Amino acid sequence: MSKSQRTKGASGERDVCNLIKEHLGVEVKRNLNQTREGGADIKLPPYSLEIKRRARIGSIYDWMEQSQKSCADGEKPIVICRADRRDWLVVMPISQFLQLVKTNN
Repeated sequence: MSKSQRTKGASGERDVCNLIKEHLGVEVKRNLNQTREGGADIKLPPYSLEIKRRARIGSIYDWMEQSQKSCADGEKPIVICRADRRDWLVVMPISQFLQLVKTNN
């Protein structure tokens, strides 16, 4: 991975941290040891967030698998991704989405 790709990824993680703080009032931090030790990019209990910022979106299933592997017991995987000049998207398993909608209705 090139330096510009790492910089773009770190910038995306900071963007998501700022969005979470702005809209939810919750301060979250990037996992700075993720490259060395693995794990989620951001933990927002009970969610394990994998953040992807790319020129194009294409590897969603691979990213979801990566997010699932970084989950500790009881955590739920979420991929937050954005292509260049596009809005952020959230990807989660349908069962998780249905449970989320069910609890909020």
